[in-house]
Amino acid sequence: MIRKATREDFDFIYELYMHQQINPFLLYEQMDAESFLPIYNDLLVKEVLYVFEDDGLSTGMCKLVPQQYRNAHIIYLGGFAIHPFFGGRGEGLKMMLEIIAYVKAKGFLRIELSVASINEKAIRLYEKAGFVKEGLLKRFTYLKSENKYLDEVMMAYLF
Repeated sequence: MIRKATREDFDFIYELYMHQQINPFLLYEQMDAESFLPIYNDLLVKEVLYVFEDDGLSTGMCKLVPQQYRNAHIIYLGGFAIHPFFGGRGEGLKMMLEIIAYVKAKGFLRIELSVASINEKAIRLYEKAGFVKEGLLKRFTYLKSENKYLDEVMMAYLF
């Protein structure tokens, strides 16, 4: 089940964003919980942060950001992560299929995302869920902690 995040989800979301295996592929640099709290509160106010639960356990998260005006038929999928404890158990595909169904029910016609070109596991998951590669953004993400840039693959799912 996918649902909007609440204040009570802070610890779970913070743990995912700052997890050493996940953090290099997400938007925010490593930071302490106090520094992350304003970011989290902003995501809650914007109502774009979601938690995925399976059998009553929180296993993943994502952001779903609706676009506007001429692009109002598009939603951007970001911050997609499955807790490493649940990795390799099919949770990623379950979550992706649930996201696709949720977005379709909301009337969107396109889901967009970008993924680090070195994140081959995620790319395979997105392709398995029906996303297609549309292009490459060179030196798109800067990892300050590692002083390096990552290329991002643009992908989309079309209904």
